[in-house]
Parts: sequence; structure tokens; C-alpha cells
Amino acid sequence: MTEPIPLQRDPSQADRALLGIRDLVLRGEFKAGERLPELALVELLGVSRTPIRAALQKLAEEGLLDAAQPTGYVVRGFSEAEIADAIEVRGTLEALAARMAAERGVRRPHLEAMADCLDRIDALLAEASPGSDFLGQYSQLNNRFHALLVDASGSEIVARALSRASAAPFAGNDAFVSIQDKIPGSLEILKTAQRQHREILEAIEARSSARVEPLVKEHARIAHRNLQLVLQNNEAMKSLPGAPLIRRTRNR
Repeated sequence: MTEPIPLQRDPSQADRALLGIRDLVLRGEFKAGERLPELALVELLGVSRTPIRAALQKLAEEGLLDAAQPTGYVVRGFSEAEIADAIEVRGTLEALAARMAAERGVRRPHLEAMADCLDRIDALLAEASPGSDFLGQYSQLNNRFHALLVDASGSEIVARALSRASAAPFAGNDAFVSIQDKIPGSLEILKTAQRQHREILEAIEARSSARVEPLVKEHARIAHRNLQLVLQNNEAMKSLPGAPLIRRTRNR
């Protein structure tokens, strides 16, 4: 087993390496199957080899890269089925977190924080219109609600597993939010997701574990439907970070 590479003490170098390599890959600067050259990355990002190696290892753990033989890493490509599986795994873990929250009970201040987050989303969606610039705010609030949902479980083990699953490319709960305005019927999709948010919170408040688990799994499948809509829309594909990594089926 490969020993972990220690991160550079200077966190700015570590962050710059990780964010920089991820950005290069998602922008298509390196193609699926292409080897990532360490020395070129050092020059491009202006950091030393230690944080570059640590970042490559981290991105391999996230699933964006594959280890190459005898050494190094290559960019990974993703089939539609693999992305759907990653979304399903993330949804299953999030559903487990919600079930735990319902079974164990959640303190009133935490429930109020979740409700406040949803109130803010309601207000945002009420003023939104197709093509309006509100997606950044929606993404922040949506991420906060999902983070509060996971925290409500009280399980660090589930939280860590979910963090890892959500880091997989295209698997996160906001993977397609940034291009939602390119998807037909995008505003209605977001409103449907918000109605599901409300139902999830109500089920947790009622401590209905049997009800909340399937609700969360169904909510996660919105991301899969978004993926299908994006793959059918060339304009959306052009705007989706990481789109060149997706292996599309030939009959599209």
C-alpha cells in the first residue's frame, strides 16, 4: 500500500496545488486517459513537487484521477452509468444520515436552523425567473441545508463517508446547479427539490425514519435526471465543469 504523502506546511501551497490541478482537469486542459506530468504542474501552478504529489494523491482518492503504472496518475473518464452509481451512493448515505436523525431526534435549535435555511430558499425562488442570476445564492443555501441534514445524524462516521462520496465528480448535491439555467424547466426542477426539502424536514421533525429515508433517496435522484437533461443539451454540456471527462453513449 502506498504511504500517504505529507502535505506541505504552507497551506497556501497545498490548496493552490489541489484547486489548481482540479481546475485544469475539469476545464479539459488534460484529457481522459492523459498522464499528469509533475514537472509541468510545478511550472504551471508555481508550487513545489511535494504539494503537487499530495494533491494528485488526494484527487485520486476523490476519484478524479487513476494511479498509473509504474508511477504517476492519469485523468479518469466517466461513463453515464458510473456517474449514476456515484449519485446513488451519495443519496444512500445521505438517506442513512436522515434516518439516523429521525431515529435519534434532533434538537429544536438545529431544526430551526434547517427551517430558516429553507425559508431563505423559498424567498429566493419566489423572486427568481428563468435566466436570472440567483444560482450562486441557491447553491450556498442548498449546500447549507444538506450540511445541516448530515450534522443532524450525529454520526461522524456517516459524515466522513458522505464527504468522500460527494467528492466524486458529478456526485455532489450541487453538481449541476451552476448550469441549471441551461437546463429546460430549470426553475421547476429547483422548486420540486425545495418541496422535497420541506418533506424531508417534516419527516425528521416527526421522527419518521421509515418516511424520511425514501424521501432523501428520491431527492438525490434529481441529480441523475439533471445529468440526463444536460447530456441532451449541447449548450449545457459546454458549460458543465468536467464535461469532457464524460463518455457519452453513442445513440445520443
